[in-house]
Amino acid sequence: MAPKRKAGQSTVAKAAAAAPARETRSAARVTRSSAKTSSVNFIELPDSRKIRKSPNKKQKIAEVKGKAKEDSSSEEDEENEEEEAAEKVLEDSSKPVVIIEHCKQCKSFEKRAIQVKEGLEESDCDVIVKLNPEKPRRGCFEIRQDGGKVFISLLGMKRPFKPMKDLDMDKVISDIITDLSNSS
Repeated sequence: MAPKRKAGQSTVAKAAAAAPARETRSAARVTRSSAKTSSVNFIELPDSRKIRKSPNKKQKIAEVKGKAKEDSSSEEDEENEEEEAAEKVLEDSSKPVVIIEHCKQCKSFEKRAIQVKEGLEESDCDVIVKLNPEKPRRGCFEIRQDGGKVFISLLGMKRPFKPMKDLDMDKVISDIITDLSNSS
């Protein structure tokens, strides 16, 4: 059992509590625990997880989403059928297929790939050009014939992609066209 307090100690404690406290920058700060004990009102923002919507709104949203899914699924089916038909035509044709694989890390890869694609499509030789049919490798700029010859292969380039930027794209396009016309 703890000993009883003496009368002198209680008056000292009361005097210390009544004396003005030293004001510091952190004294003005109010925490949650101090706000609960003091008269300062602490405002808590509502938690977004606690807000419940009425079931009528949920049903309406579900119905709207359902209609949107039906509409978009029919459009997607038509697009998929068109793409599959185009791919079958591409596979059935005897035209050579050139694949350009370019990294998506920097726009300069894409710019050069589009330049090569447009140059090959405008040329006399009938060529089918595909850009990134599969996920491209990082730091890669490669132009190859489907299942065969590799025209340019720059792999694992680091910034500032000097080997790719030093290429003369007009010369590259003309070389690819001559190789394709010789092989046909």
